[in-house]
Amino acid sequence: MAELNGEPVRAGELQALALVNYGHFTTMRVEDGRVRGLGLHLERLREDCRLLFGTALDTGRVRELARRAVPASGAVTVRVTVFDPGLDLGRPVAAGDPHVLVTSRPAGRSAPPPLRVRSVAYARDLPRVKGVGLFGGLYRRRQAQAAGFDDALFTDLGQAVAEGPTWNIGFFDGSRVVWPDGECLDGVTMRLLKQVHPYGSATVRLADLTGMEAAFATNAAVGVRAVSLVDGVALDPAHPVVGELRRAYEGIPGDVL
Repeated sequence: MAELNGEPVRAGELQALALVNYGHFTTMRVEDGRVRGLGLHLERLREDCRLLFGTALDTGRVRELARRAVPASGAVTVRVTVFDPGLDLGRPVAAGDPHVLVTSRPAGRSAPPPLRVRSVAYARDLPRVKGVGLFGGLYRRRQAQAAGFDDALFTDLGQAVAEGPTWNIGFFDGSRVVWPDGECLDGVTMRLLKQVHPYGSATVRLADLTGMEAAFATNAAVGVRAVSLVDGVALDPAHPVVGELRRAYEGIPGDVL
């Protein structure tokens, strides 16, 4: 399903998105019409729209448009993308008419296997914004997969851990959950877990990983996913804390879309 402002989208309307690739989005897992952290998703869309387009986004209208993509029951992944079809490459400052593209796909039901990741020094443009320009992150993901890993893990030049291409990462040091304080997108799943599970924040460098017992990745599509390897450092994917975090997340009630 793909609709632009509530109408079937035409190829020409996606030209600016495909060729210029300027905009922002959020991805929500919708289960039986409910979304965990719906208010955080809408807050993200509102703030990013103000930053990228200098205008307010009607999040009530966004809810109406997203609701059209949701079946009465079952689980789907809904992506809301905000962009201006009239954006001109030579004068992006004139882009101030954001449109709402809603797409949906079936949501995965089985828990994905643990991630094996390779670190790379890289930072996304405007890490705090969930921008549509995914080239840099996907290129690093491709490089990691070509080397036999599942994904990439971004660090700064000092090897301080930041985030994955489309997920946050956390660790368990034997006594507490630790979220790295590197610059990253504050994912909705991470923010929800911080509300319901004790944690600490600290600079986590690659050299610190040998002292960690477990690691996990979070995003709205999969919830909590174990990380079993970072470079050559093995971590326990079956550690009880991973299951504890997964249950804590799944126990958060969803909001009606």
